[in-house]
Amino acid sequence: MKTLGKTIVLLMIILIILLGGALILRSVAGWKFDFLFQPVAKALGMQQRTSQTITSTDPIVFDRDGDKLRKQRESLDLYREELDKREAEIAQKEKLNEQIASELANREKSQEERERTFELMQKQLNDKNLIVEQLAAYLNGMAPENSVAILESMDDQVVIDILRKVEEIAKRDGTSSMGGYWLSLMKPERAAVIKTKMLNKPAELR
Repeated sequence: MKTLGKTIVLLMIILIILLGGALILRSVAGWKFDFLFQPVAKALGMQQRTSQTITSTDPIVFDRDGDKLRKQRESLDLYREELDKREAEIAQKEKLNEQIASELANREKSQEERERTFELMQKQLNDKNLIVEQLAAYLNGMAPENSVAILESMDDQVVIDILRKVEEIAKRDGTSSMGGYWLSLMKPERAAVIKTKMLNKPAELR
């Protein structure tokens, strides 16, 4: 009887040593001894934790690296949107500057064209004045009858310009003007038309 009791005690000590070693190996090395613990757990009325129980009851581990990466992506998205907005604003300003530059260039071109037109008109006027003065001097040197014959073959405005130039030359040189005498030698109808035009259109407005 004593031998049986010693044997039972010895077996219990061996079992305790085995269970303790299994627990140590399971916690340290991750070894599983379900074949040992399941009978003991059932005998003691303990429920073994399954993978589903562990998944549902273990606390959720916070993924700091994933959250950090997500925040970095959001920051990059915001930065990209800001860059796109600035690029759009810059493009709009550049387009406006191009329109202003184009408008200024067109205005400058128009101004240059007006200046060229004015210079051309001034040159033409100067040439016309020179021609009229030469004609007036030429007619002054001819016999009145011959001068009137030439005047009657010209356009009314040319005749008026010559008569005014003859008057201008006479005042400048202090001589008598032949304009009135030429008009008296013209046909009355033509002379009346020229006089009317000269009165209705002063010299400074021609």
